[in-house]
This record gives sequence, structure tokens and C-alpha cells, in this order.
Amino acid sequence: MLRPTEIRITIDRKQKIAPYLQIAHAIIEEIRRGRLHPGSALPSTRDLAKALEVNRKTVILAYDELTAQGWLTPERARGTFVSPSLPTAQPAAFAFRPIEAPSIPEEPDFRLPGQKSRIDMLLPEPGVLMFDDGAPDTRLIPVNELARAYRRSLLSLSRDNLLGYGDPRGTVALRKAVSGMLNAERGLNTTAETICLTRGSQMAIFIAARVLTQPGDTVVLESLSYPPAREAFLANGAQVVTVRVDAQGLRLDELEKVCRAQRVRCVYLTPHHQFPTTVLLPPERRLRLLTLADQFGFAIIEDDYDHDFHFSHRPMLPLASADQWGKVAYIGSLSKLLTPSLRSGYIAGAKRFVDRVAEEILLIDRQGDPATELAVADMMDSGEIRRHARKVLRVYDDRRMLFTGLLKREFSSLIDFDVPDGGLAFWVRFDPSIDAARLAMTAGSHGVKFMPGATYSISGEPTSGVRLGFASLNELELAEAVKRLGASLRSLQA
Repeated sequence: MLRPTEIRITIDRKQKIAPYLQIAHAIIEEIRRGRLHPGSALPSTRDLAKALEVNRKTVILAYDELTAQGWLTPERARGTFVSPSLPTAQPAAFAFRPIEAPSIPEEPDFRLPGQKSRIDMLLPEPGVLMFDDGAPDTRLIPVNELARAYRRSLLSLSRDNLLGYGDPRGTVALRKAVSGMLNAERGLNTTAETICLTRGSQMAIFIAARVLTQPGDTVVLESLSYPPAREAFLANGAQVVTVRVDAQGLRLDELEKVCRAQRVRCVYLTPHHQFPTTVLLPPERRLRLLTLADQFGFAIIEDDYDHDFHFSHRPMLPLASADQWGKVAYIGSLSKLLTPSLRSGYIAGAKRFVDRVAEEILLIDRQGDPATELAVADMMDSGEIRRHARKVLRVYDDRRMLFTGLLKREFSSLIDFDVPDGGLAFWVRFDPSIDAARLAMTAGSHGVKFMPGATYSISGEPTSGVRLGFASLNELELAEAVKRLGASLRSLQA
């Protein structure tokens, strides 16, 4: 049997690695270097603990871990031995290497096909205010009501043994609640069977791209659009063609020209509050778009990402409410009403399409979170989400008008914008003399961040516009953020 001093073990109390794992790693290192041979007897746990000045339980944990991994073999009444089935290792020359936790290499030893997606993100930083692309203020969510709904949900699911695998389309309760909301408030004609729940609207977009297109298919997007949607289609091998957006949304004359020149499989758009410009697609263009879809046989993905936030009048009914041919896949989200971290989206459409969506979910996600889904259904059925929506709508409307005044006072004639009727962001166009891209790069040094307008340019054409979300900042934060943005602009003009 080796004496404790013959095994090179050093315990570094400053390391984050637990002492028993340090002991285990050291013994593995000794085996690999050939200092401990297969069949060698190890010191008793008592002797090794005394030599290392650690609790005996620490050494027992290390030995148990190595036994479970197959490095050691305990024998009753004899002791613990290096497993005889291990290959003999040759001793390493010269100095002992210090124990280091293995690190994952920067480059993998396998091929990474495909291209990296081009999605820019704004991440929070301490002391920095952020104009996001239109996120809600998560400080306003009804935390207590949500917590109670979660508790009821978990108790109910556990009692009925429903916390296991279920329908990939999602819990029936939430699909029924979403169907009732869409039918009563948005003019659709859905059932629980024609709705599939997703973990947010982005997942719905990605799966719709998978179901509706194949590599080489042509997909039309608005020239200014949602970048993750573009990447979803590109990731599936589709060819993305853009059509310009004017003051009334998608240019249908240009779309028709594209359809006559090539086979279009799918059109993705945000007709209610066009992303990023916030303009509303008027009724006559909506009807014309549906007619073109029937004429040329393409599908429409309608992303109604913030339908609930409309201030000046009732929201316009979705395209899907007038769809007579089953051409529209309708995507929505409940996350913006509560919090983006509550991944709760959905996709509605013809039953055969929804069934295919569910099959894709089986491949990538299996199913959603039944506890979350049932909790959200509870809040919808009780009217809590609708009460919350009315409350935050008033708050966001006040912030919208405050933001309007702040922008006008700070920038005057240097910017131009239309006060949006709905949504949680402004599309602000800077004077041509101002380099908006450079402003976005330097704003961080003044404690404020926003995405440059080029981020939303799917066609790659330059734009002087930027999307500035206002809802996630309270009144004081909005005033300070606009002030910092003004200071950034003045520093460029100096």
C-alpha cells in the first residue's frame, strides 16, 4: 500500500472546485502518469485525510466518486485499489504538473456547416439605459397573481399526474383560452385543434419557415423587417427577396412584380404595427394581399407581435380574420403582455398546417411547459390578463406622449417621426446630415444604447431611421435616456 505522502495531492482552498474533487482529479492524474498502477492499493481514507488535513468524509467522497467512474475498486476488509482493468500508463518525465480543471477548447474538433446567423442584440449593462426594439416594462407584471396561478397549476397537474409528456401542441386549457380570445377579439374562426403553442413568437416563425419552405424556395420579406425572421428562412435554405415599405406598409405593386417573375412560396410581414416602422397596412392593401396569395398560391405568415398595444382606436382585425382560403399562418404572443421571459407564443392556421407544426415541435422541443401554460390559461380565464392589459395600456400611452415631447424638445428639426398609433416603439428618422450608424456606436460612451437602423434593413439599403422602444423605461429613465442621446449627438457635431 502506498503511503499518503507518495501520492502527489495538493488541496488549494482558494479554488472553486470542491476539495473532494481536487483529490479525485489528483488521483486520476497519478494513474494517467503511471505513478499509480492498475491493482495498486491506495492509502486508507483515515490516513489520507490526516495527511491532507481534511475531514475523512472528504476523502470518502473522493474515493466514492472515483469508484463510480470506474477508476477505483473497493474490496471488503482489504481496502481500495486502482481498478485492474485500466491500461498501464507510461510515467511522464520530469516535474509534476499542477492539478487543473479541464477546460473546453475554443475550437471544436468537428465541422460546423452552415453560416453564422446575423442577429444583433442589446444586452443590459449596469448604468446604461437602453432603447430596446419595443419590449414591455417587466416591473409592471402582476407578480402575486402569476405566482398564485403557478401554484394552482402545479398542484392541479401533480394531482392529476399530468406533469409528464403531453400533446406537443400544448395544454388544451391554454389552446382553448387562446382560441376564445382570437375569435372574440380578433375576428378569427379557430378551435383548440387549429392552434399550436410555442415558446414565444420567434419559435413560431422558425417552425413556420421549416414547414412552409424548402431549400431554394423564394420568400418575400418587407425591405425593413424583423432580422430574426430573415435568419429563420435563411437557416432553412430559402432565398429571401425584399419588397419596399412605404407610409402604408408593404408595396403590393412590387410584390406582384416579384410573383410574376418567380414562384413565391411565402410572404412574411407585420401588418398591424409594421416592424420596425410602426405603420399600419390599410384594409384595401390587406384585401389585395389576400387576393394575390390566392392568385399566385403563396402562403402568408402574419406576425401580430403586439396586437394588444393600440392607443388611438380599436386595433384593426388581423389578415387572418378575412382569410377564406387557409392561406394565412397567424402568429401571436402573450409574452409582451407579461414578460418576455415567460415564453408563451402561438401559431394558428389550417388544421393540417398546425399538425405539421406539432410534428416539428416533436423533433426540437417535444412539448412546452405545462405548468406555465396552465398558469397563463388560469389568468386568461379569470380575466387577470385582460385587467393587466388595460392597466399597462394606460401607462404605456402616458409614456408614449411623454416620449413624443422629450424627442421634440431635445432634437427639434434634427429628427422626424410620426407618433405611432400602437406598439411600444417609435421609428425616428434623423436628418441626412447626421450619421445615425455612428451615433449608435458612440452613444454607449454616454450611457445609452440603441440598435442602428441598418440592423432592420433586410435589403441592405441604407436608412436614416432608428427604432426606439419607450415602454420598458419609466418617466425618469425616459427623460434621462433622451438627455444622454442628445449629448451623444452633440458630441458628434462638435
